[in-house]
Amino acid sequence: MPCTLPASVTLIEVGPRDGFQFESRLIPTELKVAVIQALADAGIRNIQVASFVNPEKIPQMADAEDLLQRLPRRTDVVYSGLALNLRGVERAHAAGLQAIEVSFSASDTHSRKNTGLSHQQALKQGNAMIRLAESYRMQVRLSIQCAFGCVYEGKPSPEAIIKIIRDLDCLGSVAMLCLSDTTGMADPRSVIERLHDVKALVGPIPVGLHLHDTRGMGLANVYAALMCGVTHFDTALGGMGGCPFVEGAAGNIATEDTVHMLEAMGIITGIDILKVANCSQRLEHFLGKPLPGKIYRII
Repeated sequence: MPCTLPASVTLIEVGPRDGFQFESRLIPTELKVAVIQALADAGIRNIQVASFVNPEKIPQMADAEDLLQRLPRRTDVVYSGLALNLRGVERAHAAGLQAIEVSFSASDTHSRKNTGLSHQQALKQGNAMIRLAESYRMQVRLSIQCAFGCVYEGKPSPEAIIKIIRDLDCLGSVAMLCLSDTTGMADPRSVIERLHDVKALVGPIPVGLHLHDTRGMGLANVYAALMCGVTHFDTALGGMGGCPFVEGAAGNIATEDTVHMLEAMGIITGIDILKVANCSQRLEHFLGKPLPGKIYRII
């Protein structure tokens, strides 16, 4: 494994999706549009803007199509969405998205709570979703939720994750494989070990990480992944987010905190941390509560 740090890192902003969906107070579409535009102006070039899921389960995402209609298209920014089933891929395509995240869980219990499908059913459906997105010429990012552990089932064995990847018939069609620490159970050692196994298996396909800070090890896990050559990380402004189907789930690693750490280490992100912090402060005011992130409060 490489022991040198990368010169630059790409952060994928997931706050407008993973962050907003966790909030009980409905965020108006016009505020979502304003925040997303401001994040793009801050230099973030990859923004996950919505989930195409059942609005009865995730009311915050009921305006996904309306949001996409209102967002001005930019040639320098990739907007993406998340789908959990074939209908979600169809909706994302119809809304004009060119990039989609196909996601399913390594945990059978979490999968049933999240999608109503067993792990094996979700895996089979995942292959079908990738094929459908490919037919639409959409860029596909595949994510495996609970890849480092699940509060319901504990930590999966390395062999279990390897088997999941080998069972993915359409793996060669994806632009990236993302390992998601949905319940925040990863630690630096488990990150290094999992990445060693997975990167050896997927070859040239880039591997990214979606990290939560549930147990306070989010940035330590970023550092461990950097030492393994990972250069793509999901972050959320202000550290927003969490899984609605996991009790006690905490937010994602904060965009501002991650940018601060990376740039202090001499790693380029291209992101204006102050502009992102202004977005977090605006949301803090709207929601009437502090967000989990640290840096946005002090700059």
